[in-house]
Amino acid sequence: MIEQPGPWGHTALLESRLDPTVARSLQSLGKRHGVRILLARRPGDRDTPDGRQVYLAHTSPSGGWIEQLTCEVADLADIDLSVLRSSTAPELGAPGPTSLTLVCTNGKHDPCCADLGRPVARALADAEVPDVWECSHIGGDRFAANVVSLPLGVYLGRVPPDRAALIVQDLAAGVLDLDHYRGRSCYPTIVQSAELAVRQHLDERRIDGVLLESSTLDHDELSATFRHTGGLVDVKVRRRRADEAPLTCSGGTGRPWAYSLLELRTRTTSTSDWS
Repeated sequence: MIEQPGPWGHTALLESRLDPTVARSLQSLGKRHGVRILLARRPGDRDTPDGRQVYLAHTSPSGGWIEQLTCEVADLADIDLSVLRSSTAPELGAPGPTSLTLVCTNGKHDPCCADLGRPVARALADAEVPDVWECSHIGGDRFAANVVSLPLGVYLGRVPPDRAALIVQDLAAGVLDLDHYRGRSCYPTIVQSAELAVRQHLDERRIDGVLLESSTLDHDELSATFRHTGGLVDVKVRRRRADEAPLTCSGGTGRPWAYSLLELRTRTTSTSDWS
């Protein structure tokens, strides 16, 4: 995540006031290493600093890490993005904050992100939630306002401004709001769907209350086992392409994945009997 105040275009990295040569190099490096590069700014901040705050974040089911660097623009493309594969912080810079809260406000990518995201970012800033940033496109325009918490990789959707601070404060305490929980970026989307089904069945809001044990994807059908404090949950989910539907406020349509719960069974770890 690179600090870049000012306007962003549809493809933020290439359509901002960031030096275009540096931006193209970063885009190439991101593709090579499988890294998502975001631009970010403090809520309401439009002043462009000489240096840039840069955050490297790795997410994993067991947690993750954040490191913080300060770089000149010309040095941004020299950052070794391969370190983001590691579950151990590489110590390229200083330890980052405990968490970062990102709110997508990339209005040029989709108007909903600005119209619905900016009030959420302002509400979080007004509530003095620490380390809040507006960010470029993070996916799922139709779920705006979208909020992401790093390094957990927790995605929240359709977050209302009047509840945003409470939702994020609960998240900092390790508790999810299941009404707005979209999943964790460390899991594929079909696994996210299965995890949410398990959480809803158990009414389990603790982040560490449900952990993936194993999963197998056979074509479009997932079989997964999750561990929770009471034992194990086996779940089957099928995905299919839904009918054509609007995906953005700007009129774009597509056929998103739709997920169907086929089976969900709980068992204790001490017996093979289903409960």
